[in-house]
This record gives sequence, structure tokens and C-alpha cells, in this order.
Amino acid sequence: MNTLKSALILLVAIFICSCAKTIKPSAEKKDTTKSTEKGYTQYVNTFIGTAPLQDPKIIGYNPPEGWRVWAGLVYPGSSLPNAMVQLSPITEYGSGAGYEYEDTLIHAFTHTNKGHWNLCNIPVLPVTGSTQGKDAFYSRYSHEQEKAAPGFYGVFLKDYQIQANLTSTLRAGFHQYTYPSSKDRSIVFDLAKANNPVRKWSIQQVGNNAVQGHQDVGEKIYFYATLSTELSSLEKRGEDTKNGVAILHLNDGGNATIDMRIGLSFVSVENAKQNLESEIGNKTFATIRNEANTTWENLLSKIQVKGGTAKQKQLFYTSLYRSFLWPALRSDTNKEYTDAKGNKTKADFNYYTEPSLWDTYRNNLILLGIVSPEVTVDVIKSLKDVGDKTGFIPTFFHGDHAAPFIAGSYARGLDGFDVKATYNLLLRNANVEGGARPYITEYIQKGFISDPDVTNPHVETKAKAGVSKTLEYAYDDYSLAQLAKALGDTVNYRVLMKRSQNYRNMFDTKTRFMRGRLANGDWIKNFNPQYPYYEYMYREANAWQVSFFALHDMKGLISLYGGPKPFEAKLDSLFTLPWNPNHIARNVESMIGQYCHGNQPDHEAPFSYYFINKPEKSQQMIDRIMNDLYGIGEDGLALCGMDDSGEMSSWYVFNALGLYPFSPVDDEYLVTVPIFDEVRWKLPNGKEVMIKKSGKDRALKTILVNDKAQKGYFVSHDLFRNGGNLGVVTGN
Repeated sequence: MNTLKSALILLVAIFICSCAKTIKPSAEKKDTTKSTEKGYTQYVNTFIGTAPLQDPKIIGYNPPEGWRVWAGLVYPGSSLPNAMVQLSPITEYGSGAGYEYEDTLIHAFTHTNKGHWNLCNIPVLPVTGSTQGKDAFYSRYSHEQEKAAPGFYGVFLKDYQIQANLTSTLRAGFHQYTYPSSKDRSIVFDLAKANNPVRKWSIQQVGNNAVQGHQDVGEKIYFYATLSTELSSLEKRGEDTKNGVAILHLNDGGNATIDMRIGLSFVSVENAKQNLESEIGNKTFATIRNEANTTWENLLSKIQVKGGTAKQKQLFYTSLYRSFLWPALRSDTNKEYTDAKGNKTKADFNYYTEPSLWDTYRNNLILLGIVSPEVTVDVIKSLKDVGDKTGFIPTFFHGDHAAPFIAGSYARGLDGFDVKATYNLLLRNANVEGGARPYITEYIQKGFISDPDVTNPHVETKAKAGVSKTLEYAYDDYSLAQLAKALGDTVNYRVLMKRSQNYRNMFDTKTRFMRGRLANGDWIKNFNPQYPYYEYMYREANAWQVSFFALHDMKGLISLYGGPKPFEAKLDSLFTLPWNPNHIARNVESMIGQYCHGNQPDHEAPFSYYFINKPEKSQQMIDRIMNDLYGIGEDGLALCGMDDSGEMSSWYVFNALGLYPFSPVDDEYLVTVPIFDEVRWKLPNGKEVMIKKSGKDRALKTILVNDKAQKGYFVSHDLFRNGGNLGVVTGN
């Protein structure tokens, strides 16, 4: 027995020695960022949209040296749906979303984001070693040591040998930093920086292990942060200056892993603290991360798909994820928020930022209304609150697209807001100068908005963008007319419906383009339909890209062209006339002929063949866009154009499912051919929509609703009210 025991001991010793030779050096860090996501969150790749778009054949031109065309402009960090906090790395201040995949340095982790060159507030970065004499802090990183998933981001900071993991709640962020040792540890609060110019900033130590302060970037963002260890000191260099910085020096000793919990508020430090205590409290990092994953899993699993390729599933669920990041929450757990006048107030609803209406009214806000109706109602209440304080429902960038958003939401059954008062504010938008509709007086008096005669107009020429405004106001008038009709206001209904025909006043029958007019009604002479302008005649577009916009009156638009055949020929030319590579506008890119999918003004055009009874030609273009302009580039991480708060993503979601809200104010959907064999869509009312595709090709032949063949190409929103089955039958 003793001999056997000795032999076993010897074997164990040999085994241990042999294993010791293969153990990695202690300097190598364990990968703590490995995703544990299963279910539907596993399909989301938050890096899609962070890589640059570089192929001139897609862009349409060779970008000038130093240009990064607008591609994706999204962030890979942690957020919950429509949350106040978006906790993400920043690799370049002043960039669209702060993070650009080709960069090699991380400067900080910031707590707000959108992808519109703004926000990126409260930057923090963990560091090691001496900070004396350093006036800039950053670290190298590699994508091989970087992981992300819905509600999580992790990266290894090479220069400091720190593993940084991030997760978040609605109003708070959770940082977990694993330092190489428990000595010489600091956290830099780089409060002089953000994507907006910082006016003022402050930070104070509170007790042994907490700090609080704010950034003022035109609006104040307050924070309250606690650490799992005590501070040895708070060093402030040039507090409240443009080059200042604050450094939290941590006590030596204890656990090498430090937790930092940070609450945000747009009202006060006290509310930031309350938000932190209410949403994180003493919960662990793992608990918060799992809760974030569960939140996203619950949302993503509302739409379950079968069939399609692995890439299509990844693009679909990534796009669905991106569709629910904006508008962002701005009220605190106690319901307080800062209103449009800068005053602290309180309401019985969640207050949200203004939606990016010029972009998202087309599809993103319709998707939000179907999946998250309670959020949509609160967004409308928030818009009304702004209107109550300022006299006008706010717009975003261009047009007055709160009208189709609110009227369309009401048409789809969302009525949990003061409809009459909101309607009255929208009427002010449509009739009163100085509010949401610039040049509305001229529009009402003449039926169009003019532009000046410029001898040599160029991309940057400043004017009224009269063509785009006229077309968009006409659709906004139609949209508001639908709400007037629903509320029994027949007088305004008639007035607005008449005004909705103003789009016709921009159509030049000789050139068959929507063309700019002078104040006296003459056509602008210096007219090149291929030349893009930012705001001369057109808004971020050329004549080709706006000349098919009459969402509410496609029959009338087709008649202007002379009927279906001339309309079809013109539409064919839109997609086949080569883009002139000398025509360069940064955000007019990703071209198919003259059609620009990288920006929103012509997104209705691919569907326009439906209105001349040729849906198969629309489907060919829709498929080309989905296959060639999403998830592209060397690593499949580029998107054409800017995501624009989820508009581009929502476009993909709807078309992948086989439905598109062509006219977003109307409670109906154009049926396209889904890329999946089967879709199971769970609705908030407990009912389901089942979408099934049959047939081998991509040419739409028959539409079935509850097994009954439909006339035309639209299905009613009743499908989402009552649940039911949608069959999409193709040929062969």
C-alpha cells in the first residue's frame, strides 16, 4: 500500500510540474469580458456601424483627404432602451458618437451619447502610476481585448494594464476596474471635455469614498459617484478651466478590483444621488449586467424570426437594438426634470428628449409605438410640455414632423395624452411665424417657399431650402389634416388638405423635377438637378432625391410626370444615372445612381414602383440596399450613412420583416417580401402577428391576411390591434 501511495504522489507531482510549464505568465490578464449573453442578445453586434466607410464605389466619390464620411456614427457601449445613461468609450472628441473603430487610443468613458456630434458627457478614465506632470490621459487598446453586448462593454487598457468593464441602468453607470495591483491607482475625471464645448465644471469630494459635481455644456449634467475603496485625495488642476482636470487618487491596499457607481441627473446632484441609490444601491456589477441583459432580451424577443442567414439575423437584431436607444430619458426617479425654460419641474410621466424628427418620423417612431407604446405616449407628452412652455411643438432640424408622428400615433390607437391641447399646438406650428416652420407666412400666401437667384450656387450656399420645406410642409399639412378630421375639425381639415397639394407648385413640367422658385414665381435659372446642396433649394439633397416625395398623394405625383410610364422611366433613371464623383457633400453618400440611401430625403423612392403596380422592381432595389449597404466593409462593421438615432436601423427592421410605413401618418403598411421565412411578433396587448413567406423568388405575388387574399399592397394597422396572420406569397 505504501508503495502504491508513493507512486501516486510521484505521478501527481509530475503532472503538476508539466502543467506549470504551460501556465501563462502572471502579467497576462484573464479575459473577464467574455459575453454570457444567450437568446436574442447574442445576435447583437454593437460594433456594427463604428467602422469607416471607405469604398468610393459605394460612397459615390473619393472623399477628400482627412474626411471620414458619415457612416453609422454609433457607439458600442452600454445602454438600456431609451435610457438617460449611455456609457461608452471615447476615442475622439468631436466625432459623431465619440468612438471610431479605426482609432487606437481610448481617452475616457463617457456617460451620454446619441451619435450627433454632441453629448459624451462626464468623461472618466482609470489610470495607474504617477500622474505628476501629465496633462493628457489616454490608453492604447486592441479590438482583440475588447468585448461588447447589449448593456455591457469591456476593454483592456494596455498602457495601464487595467481591465475596464462597464454596465448601466436607466440613470446610472457601473464601472468595474481591475488594476494590476492595489498601489498607485487613480481615476481621472476629464470634466473640461465633452463633444459640446464645456462652459463650466465642478467636482467635490463627499465623505471618504464619493464625489459629486456637474458639467455645463449649455445644459447642466450632474453626477454623484461612489467607490468601493476610500480616496486618499481629490486633486483638482485648474478647476472650471478649459484645460483643467480632476484626479481621484485611491488608497493603497485592499482589493485590486474597484467598483465605481455613478448616477446622473439633468436636475441636481441630489437627484443624481437618488437615481444611483434607487437603481444600483448595493447591487453587484454582475447583477446589474444580468439585469441589463434581461431587459434587452425581453425587448428583442418580442420579434422572433426563423430562416435567413446568420448575417441577416445579426443585422436584424443589431438594427432592432439600435432602434431603441433614442429618444433618451431626462426625468429622474422622483419624476423631476428640467423643462424647456430651464426650470425644475415635476410630472406624472417620464420626460424624454425631443426625437430626431426629420429622420425618425418615417419609421423609427412607428416601430417605437408598436413595441413600446407607453414610451411613445410619454414622448408625445414631453413634446407637448415643450409646446406649453414655448408656444410651439418642437421640430428637429427641418420640416414639422411632429405632425405625422403625433397624428400617426393617435391613428394607431395611442391616445393617452391630451389630444386636443396637443392638436392646438400643432395648429400654431402650421400657421404662426417664428416657431417650428420658418417662412410659414410665405408658404401660406404663395403656396411655396422661394429661394434667391444665386449666380454660382455651391454645396454650402445658404438660403431657405425652399423646395424641401414646401414638400415637407405639404406632407405635414396632410398629416395634421388627418388629426383634424379625427377630432371633427372640418374647417381646418379642408384648409390643410388644400395646402397639402402645395407640393405641386414645386414641380417643373419641362424638366420634370421639383425645382426652386424665385419670390416672383419664376423658376431658378441656375439649375443643375444632379448638384447637391445643404440648404439651397434642397436640404442635404439634389433635385433627383426630392422629386419623388409626395407620400400622401402618389397618384397625383405620378400624374404630374404624365402617367405611369413616364414616371417609371424617371424612377429608373434615379437608380441608374451615375453619380458625378465631382459632386461632394459629406452627408450625401452611399449612392445607387442618383439615389442616396446614406441620407433620409429620398428613402421613399425605392417603394415608389408599387404605385405603378410593379412591386417586383421595388423589391429588387430593397434587397440590393439590405444586402449591399448594411454590415459592409472589410470586417462587416460599416453602415452606409449615419444611423440618425435609429432611422437607418428601423428601415432595415421593417423591410427585413416585410412591412414598411410608407406614409407614417396613415395607419397602414406597405407589404414587402421579408428576408425571413417566419416572423412571430408579440404585441403589448398579449396578441401576436405571424408573418410567413412562401415561394422561392423575391417577386411579390399575393398578400394574405388571415388566409384571405388582399387587394392592393397595403395592410391595415388592425393587424397589430387584433393580432393575426400575414402571408407573403412570391413566385415559383
